[in-house]
Amino acid sequence: MKSQDSRHSGRRSGRGSRRSSSRPRQQTRSASPAPAKLTIWQWIKRLFAASPKPAVDSRTATPSTNGSHAHPQARQARKPEAVEVTSPKLYVGNLSFDATESDLFELFKGVGAVRNAEIVTNKFNEKSKGFGFVMMSSVDEAKRAVVELHDKEFLGRKLVVSGAKSGEREPNYRG
Repeated sequence: MKSQDSRHSGRRSGRGSRRSSSRPRQQTRSASPAPAKLTIWQWIKRLFAASPKPAVDSRTATPSTNGSHAHPQARQARKPEAVEVTSPKLYVGNLSFDATESDLFELFKGVGAVRNAEIVTNKFNEKSKGFGFVMMSSVDEAKRAVVELHDKEFLGRKLVVSGAKSGEREPNYRG
């Protein structure tokens, strides 16, 4: 009975070549090794890494190397827009995240009659966004509150108090 050895049956086993072990193997290596086959992601990385100009990060306006994340510089503080007080509604910015609506109500109550105090929060986790609105009883009291409380230290932060922008928008009529 014949043995079913894959080397002798004429079929390839897939594990090696058909070379016989009696012949010595030739050295095919050259001075530099053959490049390894790249994965698609390595190919894309190499394609973009060979870019002649470094990418410029728009946040930092400094060139960054591709493939690495540049650490953004500290954000520059924006100057708040000075909005003229034309209504009793006031914008209060740079609030401490620990401030509550009752704290805000009590602070503005020292200046005049307050109708409402509201701190804007994230709708998912109910954390403060650091700003709010206060409705005073008159425009004159609102103007006085801006003069007295703008740049005043409150819970460790300097407040930004100004007139609130009008929330009115043009109506969107669809015929």
